[in-house]
Amino acid sequence: MLGRKWIGILVFLTALQTFAQGPQRPAPKPVTRNPHGALNIPCENCHTSLSWKPVRSIPEFDHDKTSYPLRGMHENVQCTQCHVKLVFTNVGQKCSDCHADIHRGQFGANCESCHTVKGWKVSVTAIRDHQNRFPLIGAHAAVDCEACHKGAATGQFQGLSTQCYSCHATDYKGTTSPNHVTAGFSVSCEQCHGTNTWANAKFDHASFGFPLTNAHADPPRVCLDCHINNNYSLTSTACVTCHLKNFQTAANPNHVAGGFSQNCQQCHTTSAWQPATFDHNSVGFPLTNAHADPPRVCLDCHVNNNYNLTSTACVTCHLKNFQTAANPNHVSGGFSQNCQMCHTTSAWQPATFDHNSVGFPLTNAHADPPRVCLDCHINNNYNLTSTACVTCHLKNFQTATNPNHVSGGFSQTCQQCHTTVAWQPATFNHSSVGFPLSNAHADPPRVCLDCHINNNYNLTTTACASCHLKDYNAATSPVNHVQLGFPTACESCHDTLLWTDGKFNHASTGFVLTNSHTTPPRVCADCHINNNYSLTSANTTCVSCHLNAYNTATTPINHIQVGFPTTCDLCHDTIVWTDGKFNHNNVTPPFPLTGFHTQVACASCHVNNNYTTLPTTCYGCHAADYNATTNPVHKAAPTVFTTTCTTCHNTTAWTGATFNHTWFNVNHGNANGVCATCHTSPTNYAIFQCTGCHGGGNPNNFHHPNVGGYVYNSVNCYQCHKN
Repeated sequence: MLGRKWIGILVFLTALQTFAQGPQRPAPKPVTRNPHGALNIPCENCHTSLSWKPVRSIPEFDHDKTSYPLRGMHENVQCTQCHVKLVFTNVGQKCSDCHADIHRGQFGANCESCHTVKGWKVSVTAIRDHQNRFPLIGAHAAVDCEACHKGAATGQFQGLSTQCYSCHATDYKGTTSPNHVTAGFSVSCEQCHGTNTWANAKFDHASFGFPLTNAHADPPRVCLDCHINNNYSLTSTACVTCHLKNFQTAANPNHVAGGFSQNCQQCHTTSAWQPATFDHNSVGFPLTNAHADPPRVCLDCHVNNNYNLTSTACVTCHLKNFQTAANPNHVSGGFSQNCQMCHTTSAWQPATFDHNSVGFPLTNAHADPPRVCLDCHINNNYNLTSTACVTCHLKNFQTATNPNHVSGGFSQTCQQCHTTVAWQPATFNHSSVGFPLSNAHADPPRVCLDCHINNNYNLTTTACASCHLKDYNAATSPVNHVQLGFPTACESCHDTLLWTDGKFNHASTGFVLTNSHTTPPRVCADCHINNNYSLTSANTTCVSCHLNAYNTATTPINHIQVGFPTTCDLCHDTIVWTDGKFNHNNVTPPFPLTGFHTQVACASCHVNNNYTTLPTTCYGCHAADYNATTNPVHKAAPTVFTTTCTTCHNTTAWTGATFNHTWFNVNHGNANGVCATCHTSPTNYAIFQCTGCHGGGNPNNFHHPNVGGYVYNSVNCYQCHKN
């Protein structure tokens, strides 16, 4: 016992020394010597202060928090009955790990399928559910285990087949109504029988693809009504299989002579054999209007009992009507025999022709005054193959003189200028040739010959210079276009409103003119010195024009000496050159100026004109402030007061720093955030005291008679009194 006490004191002193080194250096985790393995509960929950044995009569351990909660009879078992070894986790969780299997593995290792933690007695519910693979329901639920498991009395349970036939083969073979064997019935008894009672079997006829409906089911049918001579080998569900005689004797109409299909369901239903109805839509010929009214019978159309019609074309029945038609004559006019183009099933007359169906709708003058076919189809000519206007209006094209269509080589696509409303006046959409007429090209009202000189309509280009080359060659304002090699793309500066007020869009060159580049009103020669208009995209940098301003700049310092970049737009804009401002966010790495930094002159930080190698950390500029600070002394405790100044300071003001005291509330008691209240040594913040506020400043005022080996120091106080 004495040896253990000294070991405890040694461990305590080691922890005390480690804590004194400061919270930033946590003590190494001691190596466990727990004989129970990784058991994370206090020893006193089970053991007493007198000795390791015996353990407490009622250990404070909640088994529900483990992966194996104690339930039922397990709750009254002594710990050592299961935990025979000191390492408590070294024990199995399966029933078979502790309990011998008297069934010798016949039911597998899953004991809980029949047994529960309440006792070994077999669960009646578990047996009823027969959880393994054969639920006991209906009459099976009332049968004793031994009725099926013949060796149950000796504990010899054997896996039985789940097929009904395996137990009920005698019942199958002895059944005579109907005879299952001679009929070749399936041995899958459950198709007709249930588990409640063997009698009153029912067969789901729908499972074979032939549900019994209407007359097939009523009056109540028995199997032999259809399965004559105990024949259950039927392989077809077609009606004619049973009703062939009805098909052969049908006379109104005669099904055989008419070559009717043997698909009886086309006309008949299972409700009653008569009356029968035929859906004429099913053959692609719905009966509508005059085909249906007055009430029709089959022989009205199927003359001489002819049901072998293969065409739904109107002319199949109405050829005589087509051949005798005279207004107009269908035969001589070569009319199509698609009667439905003009006629309907409502009435044979009057007939109408939809001219849109041939790709030539009749509009305006083609339709009014009311036209008749012969107005256009001269000499009963209905063999026209073209919808082009010139087909009928070629003479109008050839005699046109204003302008002359033939000599001008005009297109014969008349609809480019003319409409069906009236032949005159004609208009031409100039946009259709890719050259819309706008502004001066259209006003004052233009006529074709204003541009198409000498009746020339064979122009192939829309370039301005094709008509205005003379204007280009003679241009001298702002400079001679030819001498300076200006492009002949006149639209770069000119528009169709007025030729003489040409303007150049500088943005089209990638260099937008803004602010001082445009005001006071600029002229081209202000920048294009000596008529130099050959500037390229490489010359759009500021320095290409302002190099002299860069070279002579001395504010804030000489740009060349300190190596300022020639990217002028970093500090300057196009509004005023002389009020350059530098965006400190654009440096690499970024250093935005905030708080008090915004009020400092450049030279205050960039000492000796150093604009290239300044650090971006606070300590880089404020090392002297860090080293000179005495309240508290920063450099005495560098692990507490690191050189990461932003931990306590901000850019608004250097003083008034705040420290995030993560280990202890700095406003505890009378401290009010004053470090020296607890940290009595200004050079070592690992030392702190509690007696300045507690115990009247005298550590002897604290007595711990129940704490063995008690020695006062502030670390000891904190270990037990953290809150």
